[in-house]
Amino acid sequence: MDKFAWVKIYMELATTLLKYKNNRKALVDLLQDVFAEVGMKFPYVEDDAPVEDIDPFTVMGSFNRGITNDNRVAILNGLKNRLALSEEVPEVFDGIPVLNNLKAWFFAGKKDRAIDDIQNLWDMFEIALSYADEATSEKRVRFITQYDKVTKQKIIRWNLTMGMYWCRPNTYINLDDRNRKFILQKDNLPPYFSTVFSGIDKTLPDGSKYLFMCEQCANAIKNGNFGYDDLPKLSYMAWKSTQDTGGKKSNAEFLKWFRPLIEALKDLGGSAKPKDVRDQIAKSLKLSEKEITETRGKTKTNKFANEVAFARNYLAYEGIIDKSQRGVWTLTDKGMACKMTEQMASDIFLKWVDILKNTQNDADNEVLEDPKTRFWMYAAGENSRYWDEFYENGIMAIGWDNLGNLLEYADRTEMIAALQDKNDSEKSFKNISLATWQFSREIKVGDIVYVKRGQSKIVGRGIVQSDYIYDASRTGYKNIRKVEWTDEGEWEHPGKAALKTLTDITDYTDYVLELEKLFAGEETVVEEQTIQSYTKYTEEDFLNDVFMSREEYERLARLLLKKKNIILQGAPGVGKTYAAKRLAYSIMQVKDAERVMMVQFHQSYSYEDFIMGFRPTKEGGFELVPGPFYEFCRKAKDDAENEYFFIIDEINRGNMSKIFGELLMLIESDKRGETLRLLYKNELFSVPANVHIIGMMNTADRSLAIIDYALRRRFAFYEMQPAFDEDSFNVMHDIASNAKYDAIIDEVSKLNQEIKNDDSLGSGFVIGHSYFCVTEKISDEDVAAIVEYELLPLIREYWFDEPSKVDTWTERLRGVVYEQNKD
Repeated sequence: MDKFAWVKIYMELATTLLKYKNNRKALVDLLQDVFAEVGMKFPYVEDDAPVEDIDPFTVMGSFNRGITNDNRVAILNGLKNRLALSEEVPEVFDGIPVLNNLKAWFFAGKKDRAIDDIQNLWDMFEIALSYADEATSEKRVRFITQYDKVTKQKIIRWNLTMGMYWCRPNTYINLDDRNRKFILQKDNLPPYFSTVFSGIDKTLPDGSKYLFMCEQCANAIKNGNFGYDDLPKLSYMAWKSTQDTGGKKSNAEFLKWFRPLIEALKDLGGSAKPKDVRDQIAKSLKLSEKEITETRGKTKTNKFANEVAFARNYLAYEGIIDKSQRGVWTLTDKGMACKMTEQMASDIFLKWVDILKNTQNDADNEVLEDPKTRFWMYAAGENSRYWDEFYENGIMAIGWDNLGNLLEYADRTEMIAALQDKNDSEKSFKNISLATWQFSREIKVGDIVYVKRGQSKIVGRGIVQSDYIYDASRTGYKNIRKVEWTDEGEWEHPGKAALKTLTDITDYTDYVLELEKLFAGEETVVEEQTIQSYTKYTEEDFLNDVFMSREEYERLARLLLKKKNIILQGAPGVGKTYAAKRLAYSIMQVKDAERVMMVQFHQSYSYEDFIMGFRPTKEGGFELVPGPFYEFCRKAKDDAENEYFFIIDEINRGNMSKIFGELLMLIESDKRGETLRLLYKNELFSVPANVHIIGMMNTADRSLAIIDYALRRRFAFYEMQPAFDEDSFNVMHDIASNAKYDAIIDEVSKLNQEIKNDDSLGSGFVIGHSYFCVTEKISDEDVAAIVEYELLPLIREYWFDEPSKVDTWTERLRGVVYEQNKD
């Protein structure tokens, strides 16, 4: 059986889809007919009606997502028949990247997408096919420009590389999470790949770098000896490397409820409330009272209800249960026809462990990206001699025209080499290459630009309106961006400007504030901020990310919303910091970093740092500077319709009375909105009702005294426990796929019990699960490293005055790691 038979029909289908670029309604109708014919629900619906427009990547994704092999074949056969394709439909799809069913569109919903988003995807699709079929320098520039435009759109990230791979798999490399990890492993590609492309594990490459990667990968595997000589074979090997599970089934306990849950829903007519489903399962299986009411852990979570809820989650991912209606579980058509087995349950679980892991990795990467406006200091030529022309034409520009189009360089190293080759081989060109790189790659639409003349004058301010443009028709300064110049004149520079042509000054907040003050005259019009689109983040996302039962999550969220102030306390490694921000996002329902702020307390932190205080100025005097909590509350007050979350790490390290001062009373839930006069300013201040404070406290820190009652009375305390016994933690066992990993966790559970029983320690000192959170299969050496460099140092600190206990547990933990090596 040819594992790569899919390549021909995928390419033929992509070429045929291009014919529908200007007849997209017909394509939507055709796709609807295909889904109706195979008996599947049409997944592309908006406002309870089929979408009116669609892009070709989403069409390709209709059969490249988390559905059964049979359904993939059926959909592709339907497309083949209606589009008169000549190539054969494959029987297997191994190694082809698939989309998460929850993120199977390449465009956002109506409310979140721009008017040109779908058209931009068609333009990207067209140039991707054209460049793959016949590469020219002109097409390369068009590809890079379109790629960089599309990757700024909502929804688009690594999935764009997957879509292009489906269409032309011999040209474009797929950069899903699995492939990214695979190509960075030193034995899978030439050694320099792990250095040149080290950033791709976190950051999506721009168009120029992506093409460079595709070319380098194709050449390396064609001329090397890696066991694969083209990109499809490479992608297949990356997939195959993650499929070896050693022939064992998942040991997740809740899998036993998959079949009873489906059968119970069938008995209840296909749809029922969760309690009714649990009652039906109990009746059908004749469960004892003990089995129904058994609880687990300190939180007394109902084991039966919790496990059934987890089973329902994975069946919903698989499309067996419809999760669109909250509070009601309904079987889909697929669910009504499903005959679940133990092997199917294990396969579904392991499949979604892998998909959700990849999704989480990409989601974490998204959080790392900074969507905020950036600020730039810029010189319009030497001493800004071209400022008048640039202002008149609404542009900013830089020189070094002999480099040509700056998008043709894969990185700064290439730019430096070209600058040395074309100008002076003895110079480093460090600053110039930084300016050309930032100008072409890093400046974004909406950024603020200040124009300087020399080091002492500011002559203009503007807002960037376009991406980078290479304008060959200009006689000089051919590298341009369009700018809306908001101010033109001459102002004294607050200090001395950097000598460089272009400088990113975003991180110098005080400096930016001083610059903005120059333009804040009496008639200044306040510019409305552009509405940002944020990634959705729901309760389900929280439960996938944090090892906590649904019941505990709902209790925690209710507690925070009611009390307003909560402290997550617990031993090292129970995931307090990890959970805090995600708790905020889940309540907001979006990953809106603008409404979340995080600070860390320490022993010398004060009111002046937190609320406001006097700070020295450059002139030798003092000025009153607001602190983070003051500014955060003001911001929240102006946006009363939305919830805001202020996160304080190591909250018990600070002196609360000293830090909050007169505002300590105002953070109480029943005092929100009441006002007090500030210590350093004749101003009435209040803490808005929409501000929620989440503190984190490490209960194993011996250096801290017991926290005072002023803190206790104003906060609710939620203790986070190790999640080794949570069903959701079974995902880690399946990802790690290592027997010693499983064994060491069992031993740590016994160690935790001894720690709890120790009068000098107690439950606040147990070892948390975050030491064992993994994102990929791990080796015995990785397990040994956890023991030697993370667990044993902690044990030595805990029992520093009881060396015999240290020796006992050192021997036990090392015994688990090394005993199998004696065989």
